[in-house]
Amino acid sequence: MLMRLADERATGAFLRDQGTLYLAEGRVVHAESSAAPGIDVLLTVGGALLPQGWQEALSQAGTRHEVGRQLIDSGRVTEGELEMCHLGALFDAAFFVLGPASGPTRFRYGVAHWLGRVRPVPAEAVERETRRRRALLDSVWSCPDLDTAPVVPRPPAPGQAVTGRQRALLRLADGVRTPTAIAWALGRPAFHTLIEVRRLAAAGLVETPRQAGPAPHAPAPQDCAEPDIALLRRIRDGLEATL
Repeated sequence: MLMRLADERATGAFLRDQGTLYLAEGRVVHAESSAAPGIDVLLTVGGALLPQGWQEALSQAGTRHEVGRQLIDSGRVTEGELEMCHLGALFDAAFFVLGPASGPTRFRYGVAHWLGRVRPVPAEAVERETRRRRALLDSVWSCPDLDTAPVVPRPPAPGQAVTGRQRALLRLADGVRTPTAIAWALGRPAFHTLIEVRRLAAAGLVETPRQAGPAPHAPAPQDCAEPDIALLRRIRDGLEATL
């Protein structure tokens, strides 16, 4: 259905149980899911934007569907910072929206998102990245139950190294919080947290909810897609403007 809507150059909201993709002329302009921290969390918890600045932009430009443009024009964030957080939030939420257990699909024509167009992404690229991420999770540690179960830490073995990112995650692993809850608390994309939890499970640093089968010899490296050179240049220019 998503590919058909892309071929039709449709504009509106693609709704499933786990969230929504927003399309404009057949391209995905934003995505939201209750399982993934939104762009507001990535910007504010991550420190790029004060919560008050976000609320002001939302109140001033939300009804015009131009919150992204308002953030840039007001100088609260650079264009590169916004694009980077927007793409992170979009692909993160789309991973859950397009999941195999996401329920029935509906489409509401003409619906626009309050953020506005920041960097539209072809629908086929979103679908391809979702498949790649799902395969990557299984290559690290094949146990889907880890993605939704409370994270239960285990003590490291003598001499076992733990990275700074892993320590930050493990501090919040209290046997109650799920990976999604930890992602919200840290202000990180949910998928990145899922990957880290599976790597911790492969290393024996968190409990595996059920028998997952033999562990891989080593966590598989992330298979990154070809970089978007134009986007990287804009991010570079945005960061240089703040120095």
